[in-house]
Amino acid sequence: MARRYRYAFAKKKEASRGKLSVGLFAASLLLFFAAVAVGFALEGRFGFVVGGICMFAMLLSIYGFAMGLSSFSQEDCSHRTSIVGSIANGVTMACWLGFFLMGV
Repeated sequence: MARRYRYAFAKKKEASRGKLSVGLFAASLLLFFAAVAVGFALEGRFGFVVGGICMFAMLLSIYGFAMGLSSFSQEDCSHRTSIVGSIANGVTMACWLGFFLMGV
């Protein structure tokens, strides 16, 4: 009879900065939809309001990317949210930069 090995993996908590990074990604995405809704509601007038919302969302994305990368230094915790937050904020940051460079 074959011997059965039983492995037990200790549940590790998620990195706190990784959670923050994912939260900042969600906030940046929410602000994007808010900027689109405000721009549509104001019929293209008051572009500085929409631009301010978008600039704040881009800054949140940059900060979220930095928090995601810095969360990898935390020990004895899982880094799933760090990976998701870093990648999501990096892509969002590149999209925001592209929007601003295009002048949209």
